[in-house]
Amino acid sequence: MRIITCNTNGIRAAQRKGFFTWLSQQNADVVCIQETKAQIHQLDPAVFSPEGYHCTYNDAQRPGYSGTAVFSRVKPKKLVTELGWEPMDSQGRYLQVDFKGLSVISLYVPSGSNGDEAQNRKEIFMEKFLPHLQALKRKRREFVICGDWNICHRAIDLKNWRANRKNSGFLPHERAWLDQVFDEVGWVDVFRRINPDPDQYTWWSNRGQAWAKNVGWRLDYMLCTPGVAATAASASIYRDERFSDHAPLIIDFDTDVEA
Repeated sequence: MRIITCNTNGIRAAQRKGFFTWLSQQNADVVCIQETKAQIHQLDPAVFSPEGYHCTYNDAQRPGYSGTAVFSRVKPKKLVTELGWEPMDSQGRYLQVDFKGLSVISLYVPSGSNGDEAQNRKEIFMEKFLPHLQALKRKRREFVICGDWNICHRAIDLKNWRANRKNSGFLPHERAWLDQVFDEVGWVDVFRRINPDPDQYTWWSNRGQAWAKNVGWRLDYMLCTPGVAATAASASIYRDERFSDHAPLIIDFDTDVEA
């Protein structure tokens, strides 16, 4: 099972940069996308519903904003597009597809980098989403949550960590929240289990030479329940082409997606 996750920062922009051409060569079983920034009626199915996939989009009500999508080879048994609270539901930030014994989620966590009001929305998300993570963990199925989490967990996860200790995305209590998700609730950061190396980033500012100099942040994770995490075999971040300010994260598992 190959799963790919990517924040496209506008799926139409990513398409113009070759994202779907690249994706057609990846043999992925499930693809999770965040920040589609489009309504479904704006997307030509011939381009944005790739052949061989069952494609589901969860659009934000606000045009040109947020949104998630999941493409899967196997048709999902069930879809979950709402959590019952804002701003998650109206902004299309959560999309869960259920297969036999396995669920895959595309998640777009609110950013807090645009000021106190934005950070407050992110804080509310963290407070409300933790019980949901606890509830999922108790279910008798495996989960893979793919997404832009907008938090770096440790100093190894961003280049300029010292300068960012007071900035959204690397605040002490945000990192402590992830500690709780991993250490207390029991979710697994699969990429870090496989790859402990530094300089492994998935987002780069468009300012200066951040991309060229690899001055980045690791904001995109696949968090897994322990059973499916134990089958993870390889992980990579694709940087040969640039489709977005985020890079695709690819993880291969020694298991199958079953209908």
